[in-house]
Amino acid sequence: MYTDQERLILGVLVITYFIFLFVVSLFINRNINTYDDYNVAGRSVSIFPLILTFVGTAIGGATLLGYMTNGYSFGMGEQWLNLGSLFTGVLLAFFLVKRIRKLGEKYNMVTIGDFTALRYGESARIPTVISILVAYCAITGMQFVAIATILNLTIGISITTGILISWVLLTLKTYFGGMKSVIWQDAFHGTLQTIGILILFIVVIVASGGWSNIMAQANSFNAGNHLSVFNISKTEVFIYLFTIGAYQFVRQDLWQRFWAAKNVETAVRGYWVSILVAFLTGAVVIIIGVAGLYGLNLNGINPTLVYYEVIGNVFPFSMIIVMVIALLATVISTADSFFMAGASSIVNDVIKPRMKDADDAKLLSYSRLSVVIVSFLALLLALYIPELVNLWVTGTAMLVSGLLAPVLIGLFWKKATPKAGVVSMWIGLIVAVTWQILGHPFGIHPVFLGLPISIITLVLGSLMTTQEEKNSLTILNYNEK
Repeated sequence: MYTDQERLILGVLVITYFIFLFVVSLFINRNINTYDDYNVAGRSVSIFPLILTFVGTAIGGATLLGYMTNGYSFGMGEQWLNLGSLFTGVLLAFFLVKRIRKLGEKYNMVTIGDFTALRYGESARIPTVISILVAYCAITGMQFVAIATILNLTIGISITTGILISWVLLTLKTYFGGMKSVIWQDAFHGTLQTIGILILFIVVIVASGGWSNIMAQANSFNAGNHLSVFNISKTEVFIYLFTIGAYQFVRQDLWQRFWAAKNVETAVRGYWVSILVAFLTGAVVIIIGVAGLYGLNLNGINPTLVYYEVIGNVFPFSMIIVMVIALLATVISTADSFFMAGASSIVNDVIKPRMKDADDAKLLSYSRLSVVIVSFLALLLALYIPELVNLWVTGTAMLVSGLLAPVLIGLFWKKATPKAGVVSMWIGLIVAVTWQILGHPFGIHPVFLGLPISIITLVLGSLMTTQEEKNSLTILNYNEK
């Protein structure tokens, strides 16, 4: 794909970029003095960096590489990957952001485990942590795979070696920088990736001769149905809706950013802008994949390499360098965010409750140790499931099955009881993980078993509880919006 000289140039630039980010993390590390600084950026983030960190986290390696691959392979029906996230994002913005922010502000929350512990008791922390770790380690591992692909094409190293290199580099960067570094670097990455994707979209459509020519080419191959958003099975739509879509409600990285905003208005406005930008970005990425096949006539290529084939087809090498950096920005902005979300769960929900003297110095040390633990778990998953979208769907299915029902029902239904809430978490998670390990028997996706069973367990269990258990409920302000 590239000459030896071009590979050398790209390889040097990639390494230089990582060194630059690492130096920035060390610089920001000088101003990290408290536990809140490291995990929720001191709860003082303004609107512009907040929007960009939302966008930077939402548009990751699976979006830019995975969406484009799916668009190339399966057509416009893959827009349901994107529509599922938009649908749940709008519901989250309308009904949950203010409530989540105010609860976090009132109770000084750092993780979703703080909420489930408040709502269902301290025993809820462990199943919450496990659900979050399964999802976030999978999604972090997904970014390792994305970076490994970049290194494979630029330097020529194997995917396995690339995964190991990206694991080391991202772990070091996140270890020293914490959430403050993540958010401020995301402000830079979010700008770079959004501009880069927009430029690529415009150039590809122009080079393809416009959408009418893309349609004509597809029809000439008797593949006009690939340009329809309804070119997808109902089962696949629901899988996307209840995994990648539904997990938006229980994304700890989102909750942490709601709490990191300087006030509730900033959190709401920042999130609204970000979901619209993320949706439009995801939509054009899928269109680029479709245009690569029917507009640029990139037939017979490896679908997982469509991004690199597209930029190589429409840009000179000088611009290819810019697009590779934009891709790196996209992947890194997601990876470090998910690193922090998983690490925060370990230190806040496993270590901190068991510390007698939880001072800031000790908590900071344990926060960094937690980053290392998450990195090892993510590495194992990246080596086990090296397909981007599959890894994403798998992780989100576990999270949704274990947490969606207890969190959403707990936020709005005052009769949900502690025992029923904890049991529903464990059952939903165990069923989903077991079904995944068994390989989806009868073709049933794990989320279609884990989530319904979790809902039924919570509702029936709460209705059947004794008056004594009902008296132990934590009283939240259910009229607060």
